[in-house]
Amino acid sequence: MNQPLATSRRLVVKIGSALLVDKARGTLRREWLRALADDVARLCGNGAEVLIVSSGAIALGRGPLGLKPGALMLEDQQAAAATGQIRLAHAYQEELARHDITVAQILLTASDTEERRRYLNARNTVERLLTRRAVPVINENDTVATEEIRFGENDGLAARVAAMIGADCLVLLSDIDGLYTADPGEAGAEFVSEVARIDKRIEQMASGSRTNVGSGGMVTKIAAAKIATRAGCTMAIADGRELNPLTRLLEGARCTWFAAQGTPDGARKRWIAGSLKPAGSIRIDAGAAAALRSGKSLLPAGVTGIEGRFQRGDAVVVRDADGAELARGLSAYSADDAARIKGHRSKEIAAILGYAGRHEMIHRDDLAFTG
Repeated sequence: MNQPLATSRRLVVKIGSALLVDKARGTLRREWLRALADDVARLCGNGAEVLIVSSGAIALGRGPLGLKPGALMLEDQQAAAATGQIRLAHAYQEELARHDITVAQILLTASDTEERRRYLNARNTVERLLTRRAVPVINENDTVATEEIRFGENDGLAARVAAMIGADCLVLLSDIDGLYTADPGEAGAEFVSEVARIDKRIEQMASGSRTNVGSGGMVTKIAAAKIATRAGCTMAIADGRELNPLTRLLEGARCTWFAAQGTPDGARKRWIAGSLKPAGSIRIDAGAAAALRSGKSLLPAGVTGIEGRFQRGDAVVVRDADGAELARGLSAYSADDAARIKGHRSKEIAAILGYAGRHEMIHRDDLAFTG
């Protein structure tokens, strides 16, 4: 497999607690984070968009609250997360500021990646931050989470984020250099450098992580790989314990690469076309239909009719002038607002609705042809 990291245009990097936090003292590994920031700056300088999914808030928050190592009650985990998250975000801000890189903090729960409207809002926020060349630092919102280890050391969260924003590469930095045929501590365990497709044989290879700080193991990493690769994203499991782990990976450090199945755009289009139940439909004229077929977005001017009761972010069927299904997409407006602006030019939207919404009724990235 070629070096995917070198050609990645949109990269998600997941960082485990064991890398960020000195488990003996419960303090941040500042030198390591500084070197990682240098790596991120290098990638950004080469034109890549980088997102960081970072664990470590709970581990950093234990000490200030006097919570001893070991299992914590959910309430203690949430309190530690609240205390540690502000320290974690400040540390990222300080280190990336040395490279004049703006940092944005985003806290997500599982529902934010599962419910359509919240998913859409989260994705739009990340997209806008990337447009402004900021580096989003994402963590699970442990302070309000109601289920323990929902994502599993943020491996699952990183994979969902990668799928959500159409990343072409996901790197899970951990305390192990990749997948082995058995527990790496066992005699005869062999290293697996590439995985073309995840099957039962690969899943059976998963073994527990050797970390005492984080909560994720190889099982959660394989589950994350299934999510990411199905969304068209190549994924790596790599050892991040040494300084400059991303540079080391670029230079050929050993890791396990999981091949993408399809492309990010293709995976998203398939999700829109087949995984969402339409809540309504939008009828368009012949000119709008021709524009869609040429790769353009659906503008209100080409809309002739609205049917159903849908909200912003809901899936809708797009029908041509004869009523035949042409495509499916995610509406940028509710049915009520869509009915008010149909047939109008985009520059009239603000005057009609009283707020400046999107120019498109359905953006081309949110549209999949079905007919």
